[in-house]
Amino acid sequence: MRLTNRTFDELAPGDAAELRRLVTPDDLYVFAASSGNLNPMDISDSHARIAPGMFVASLISALLGTDLPGPGTFYRRQEMDFQGLAHAGDELTARVEVLEKRADGTVRLSTTVRRQDGALVISGEALVMAPTTKFDQDMELPGLIVQRHRHFEALVARAKALAPLPTAVVCPDEANSLGGALLAAREGIIAPILIGNAARIAQTATEIGTDLTGIEIIDTATDQQAAAHACALVHEGRARAVMKGHLHTDDLLKPMLDKAQGLRIGRRFTHVFVMDVPGQAEPILVSDAAINIAPDLATKVDICQNAIDLARALGMDPRVGVLSAVETVNPAIQSSIDAALLSKMADRGQITGGQVEGPLAMDNAVDMGAARTKGLKGSVAGRANILVVPGLDAGNMLAKQLAFMSHAEGAGLVLGARVPVILNSRSDSPMSRLASCAVAALYGAAK
Repeated sequence: MRLTNRTFDELAPGDAAELRRLVTPDDLYVFAASSGNLNPMDISDSHARIAPGMFVASLISALLGTDLPGPGTFYRRQEMDFQGLAHAGDELTARVEVLEKRADGTVRLSTTVRRQDGALVISGEALVMAPTTKFDQDMELPGLIVQRHRHFEALVARAKALAPLPTAVVCPDEANSLGGALLAAREGIIAPILIGNAARIAQTATEIGTDLTGIEIIDTATDQQAAAHACALVHEGRARAVMKGHLHTDDLLKPMLDKAQGLRIGRRFTHVFVMDVPGQAEPILVSDAAINIAPDLATKVDICQNAIDLARALGMDPRVGVLSAVETVNPAIQSSIDAALLSKMADRGQITGGQVEGPLAMDNAVDMGAARTKGLKGSVAGRANILVVPGLDAGNMLAKQLAFMSHAEGAGLVLGARVPVILNSRSDSPMSRLASCAVAALYGAAK
């Protein structure tokens, strides 16, 4: 970002500046780590996550040091009265205004911080030594990741408390697919039944240095036969989940769609990415990014409902933001029309269990400041935790953007079948595979 200051000679009484900041749980973790203030009221999941007073006050310091007067400013005195509380999730506005310039080069400013509802959190005055030399430069701050797997670790811990989920693992004849299934088995999340070419599975186990003693292996000649056998295990009651190994997704799903021997239960198969995004207060669900290429309205109804059901199984309060390029209905943009219809269908009880709002653009779906700027109200705008995308290409781009630019991890699940289908890609990390199994176990237990 580019920083430019206001020198003492450039300042005049009445000059003012503001800084808006949405307080996140990660802000409070960073402040606790840097300050040593480990008050559980601020950082514990079981408490109110109150923003410490000095964290709120730091917004005033940030405004003085980066904007008005800006770089080169030095504090001489700060008076503060703490008027109210702020919590994680509040949007705060810090404001400073020049009251007086003094002959000794100091400047007196009023300082306030208010919540989004206008309530005063801090009031006071600052006395600073204003810069005398002009500053105008680009400044960069290294990215900071507080904790990458906070949400996934919580889901895994919950899944460990359940009985292991009997899972048909299809064609685990490659290191990542076999290793992911065995990792989940060691953690007590699944009880795997390995289906595929038994010789290749055994060879893969040898290559990764693991022992398959005690694990059932069912030998099949082809990938398609392995997928069909997984369906048969579900019908027999021996498997309560299916996990993708080293085979094409189409080969895995084709037997499941068979009307007689498949796993269809009426809804369309839809894919959900459960994303653990650093800095977010809860997981973000993205759907559909892997199966339905250009879903029509009826398919989007199932996409919404499946995602809502999964969110509830994970203990979330489902808030569905149906995405489009705009937040108003435009007859020329089909996704905006579909979004409005889905929102109304939820109002009429045709989609149940969660709140659905659309159309929303990406910014005002997840950012409270952007939602307020556009005048959007309601309980979803700015707070969506389920993002329903217009089509597969948009969903795939969004999920990969979160993974490669925001350092998120994704757990993949196919819903709409008789049992959850764990869908991982070859590039998924061990944590992604473990979390996918945990999500399937929690969803299966909720069903």
